[in-house]
Amino acid sequence: MNKTEPRTLAGTMELLPSEQILFNQMKQKIENTYQKFGFLPLNTPILELSEVLLAKAGGETEKQIYRFTKGDTDLSLRFDLTVPLSKYVAKNYGNLSFPFRRYQIGKVYRGEKPQKGRYRELYQCDIDIIGDEELDIINDAELPSVIYTIFKELGFDDFTICINNRKILNGLFENINQKENATDILRIIDKIEKIGKEAVIKELQDLNIEEKSVQKIIDFITTKGTSDEKIQMLESLDIDNKTYAKGVEEIKQVVKYIRLFGVPENNFKVDLTIARGLDYYTGTVYETFLNDYRELGSVCSGGRYENLAQYYTDKKLPGVGISIGLTRLFYKLNELNLIKAQQKSISQVLIIPMLENLEKPIALATDLRKLGIKTEIYLNNKKLKAKMKYADKLKIPYVIVIGEDEISTNKIKVKNMETGEEEICTLDASEIIMKIQ
Repeated sequence: MNKTEPRTLAGTMELLPSEQILFNQMKQKIENTYQKFGFLPLNTPILELSEVLLAKAGGETEKQIYRFTKGDTDLSLRFDLTVPLSKYVAKNYGNLSFPFRRYQIGKVYRGEKPQKGRYRELYQCDIDIIGDEELDIINDAELPSVIYTIFKELGFDDFTICINNRKILNGLFENINQKENATDILRIIDKIEKIGKEAVIKELQDLNIEEKSVQKIIDFITTKGTSDEKIQMLESLDIDNKTYAKGVEEIKQVVKYIRLFGVPENNFKVDLTIARGLDYYTGTVYETFLNDYRELGSVCSGGRYENLAQYYTDKKLPGVGISIGLTRLFYKLNELNLIKAQQKSISQVLIIPMLENLEKPIALATDLRKLGIKTEIYLNNKKLKAKMKYADKLKIPYVIVIGEDEISTNKIKVKNMETGEEEICTLDASEIIMKIQ
């Protein structure tokens, strides 16, 4: 028989058990935080009808969508979690309570050229707050509190949530007669962190923007100072534009409420370079950076949009949301040794039977599981040394050996595999728990 080489498709992540345990722990911490803030779970299909999924797609996005037919049905794999959310809210509008607060953690698929740190299949962790006709600006200030809580839970202290408002930038562009170039300008200045100021200037000049206006844009987005100083600067500029004025007022309110939500000053700031190049965003925008590892790029991004489901309904559904690309984040943190996969097993106790009749070992394992203890039984016929080696290799914290003597005396030894210490107790699960906690 010809053997097929066992290969994993490039651009997908496949982890060893210890790494998968760590990945799952990160995912669980994010999900637990979303739930703490009252977000409701949602799980939309990975497969969607192409006409639904592609209703708002175009350009590069459409090129990267996996699309195929099965029989007479035109299908696509979801590219993100926002378009399925749009469909879901429009379809279920009458059954939802607004503001609708949902979280979704799931895989999305992108037909990108696989390369280091970029994936075809990846986990996204999203939250969104959707309003019916309107959504108060205070919601924009709550999301940085969620971001702050998540990254503290993940073990980080030195990170910054950078905040801006697209209305401020759009108002500036209108003021310097560059409204028609606004989308291109936003995409260019959004790259300043990656390509640097000089490259941004060059790309702006390539749009045939006059030198004076280019310099005004650069001076504006690179303004130094505290968040309050930047807001004061924004208010002092002679820019007579309603969009601009609205953006300045919104960012003032967002900063005010972020402080009320308890986010420390050193973990957020107004950053006028943050643009989020997508046309999608219309107000507040966020990007989050680990300060000592800026090369990672933004580890959590998002913002405010005016109408979530405009391609599916005439109802105005404004919203604000954030997304964490967990697959990419995990890969980058692992690559930099900022996280370590040390846990090789999820079992807390390994029961090793040394007799043919497994009634008592199985009963004890069942009792321990009922009390919430992750318990494994070694069921293969090996010598005791091999069984202990198995426990040691997987770093299972506690081992209980059960033989004929243990059953006849109703006494067992609970061995701490790290210290080597043994404690004697009965075959009662509740007593054993006292020895391992």
